Amino acid sequence: MKHLRVLCGLALMLVLCSAFTPQKREAKPVYVFGVAASFRDTVVYCTEIQQLDSVVLTREGFMPKREDYSYQLKNYLEYEMKKPGYVCMFYFSENRAKLEKRVTKLLNRYQENEGKAIERLDSLDFTFTKPAE
Repeated sequence: MKHLRVLCGLALMLVLCSAFTPQKREAKPVYVFGVAASFRDTVVYCTEIQQLDSVVLTREGFMPKREDYSYQLKNYLEYEMKKPGYVCMFYFSENRAKLEKRVTKLLNRYQENEGKAIERLDSLDFTFTKPAE
């Protein structure tokens, strides 16, 4: 009886330990999109949907260093286009169709506002790059 209790305890420990082992997350392509708006300007800049290869999302499903991507767009607008004072937003998804749906909804919201003009940034002009590890 004592051996059975020890054996059951070991089996329980094995099950518990194997349930909480960290899973290795694999690198997948992620689709990204950026928008920049200003309270002082009527132009809203938006990028094309771009694909970033070999991105490993966090366990919670977030993109690591996502604030760096917003800063890439902000720096491009400030230094290349001489447009300071823009607030930049960064969207990402592993599913391109879901991201396209979100982008359409967002741009429709800006188009409903009569004073806003949407200007697209071509991927030849601006592309997101993966930050250094």
